[in-house]
Amino acid sequence: MNVRIPLDVQHRRLEQGCETAPVLRERGQREVFCGLTSIVWLHRKIKDAFFLVVGSRTCAHLIQSAAGVMIFAEPRFATAILGERDLAGIVDIDGELDRVVARLIERRPDIKLLFLVSSCPSEVIKIDLKRVAARQSKIHAPTVRVLAYSGSGIETTFTQGEDSCLAALVPTLSDEGLNARPNLIVVGSLADIVEDQFARLFDALGVGPVHFLPMRRADADLFVGPNTLFLLAQPFLRDTASALQERGARHIAAPFPLGSEGTSEWLRAAADAFHVSPERFEAVTAQARLRAEASVARQRIHLAGKRVFFFPDSQLEIPLARFLARELGMVPVEVGTPYLNRALMSAELALLPYGPLLSEGQDVDRQLDRCRAASPDLVVCGLGLANPLEAEGIATKWSIELLFTPIQGYEQSGDLAGLFARPLMRRQRLDV
Repeated sequence: MNVRIPLDVQHRRLEQGCETAPVLRERGQREVFCGLTSIVWLHRKIKDAFFLVVGSRTCAHLIQSAAGVMIFAEPRFATAILGERDLAGIVDIDGELDRVVARLIERRPDIKLLFLVSSCPSEVIKIDLKRVAARQSKIHAPTVRVLAYSGSGIETTFTQGEDSCLAALVPTLSDEGLNARPNLIVVGSLADIVEDQFARLFDALGVGPVHFLPMRRADADLFVGPNTLFLLAQPFLRDTASALQERGARHIAAPFPLGSEGTSEWLRAAADAFHVSPERFEAVTAQARLRAEASVARQRIHLAGKRVFFFPDSQLEIPLARFLARELGMVPVEVGTPYLNRALMSAELALLPYGPLLSEGQDVDRQLDRCRAASPDLVVCGLGLANPLEAEGIATKWSIELLFTPIQGYEQSGDLAGLFARPLMRRQRLDV
């Protein structure tokens, strides 16, 4: 029997967002990478920084495999592996770390910023790396600054490694002057080409001065205070946002710059905060927005009407679901996210069309059951779930790929859409 839905209800479903939608909270077995994974993109972003993980051989293998580089290539990360003598308490762990850091800095004089990154083995958790970092900073000042943060994956997901890293940087930023004019900090790792695109747009709009965190060089001058406004480029930076607010900076609430619409609203929020006229905003952004809309439209024919299911993994899930639903016509079935921070996601939830199940946290077996029952056309998930689902005939997109690929901004909108179209197009060719 067909059920007729009144037109006013249909209209509400299209227009109403998910701000007040109920959230299914789950606490069970999780399938996520740990925060050490973020070192892979952070070490490429801060050109004179080095990341020294204090951990096990498993930590070393994880980072090396994720980065896809051999250790003899001398990347700007390494692991100080705890040995049997360390675990048995035969040697002084602080003395061992002092020796390792001194040898590293001697061998790599290009290092200006050193991060000591803790991991999840219980022996590492017991080490006060912040105290070690403070001592090492005094020893190697003013040439090298040493900071510490946790990359443990016990209670976090892999993107929170960046949050912990940037939160550790915030206290080291300079205080703004007494008569400082308003300035903007864009917070969150962006590919250099994306950062340059945004810098040009902000300059054309008359917004600024603008700085980016993380910075490309450790000695970059970033000033923070009551005249500082900050705009998040990534949705997983809760601790960093709190640290900036504690120093007097003000958060500009906005959707995240994914797709044409998200990028426009993100830029508009900054423009409004700096009193840019609507006419100037339109003149600066119109051509780039039209290019983005055209590039997205080319992928819409492959994606419109397709159903998508998000497993919680990167915390990008809600902005991505909004982009796929509003700009590509996809139908989100379930949008799972590891953590839902409504303060940072309010603008995204308002734009996400009414309908999908929102879930926070993970109980992987229950979510797999819901996924199979929903039989979506595409599943966005971590590597650990992708291969089993592919074996069951379900097309997947690796969520971690969205962190390693430039996807923010107007010029990348078509590429972002293509990342979701490709698995479905590949499956169609294979079926033929």
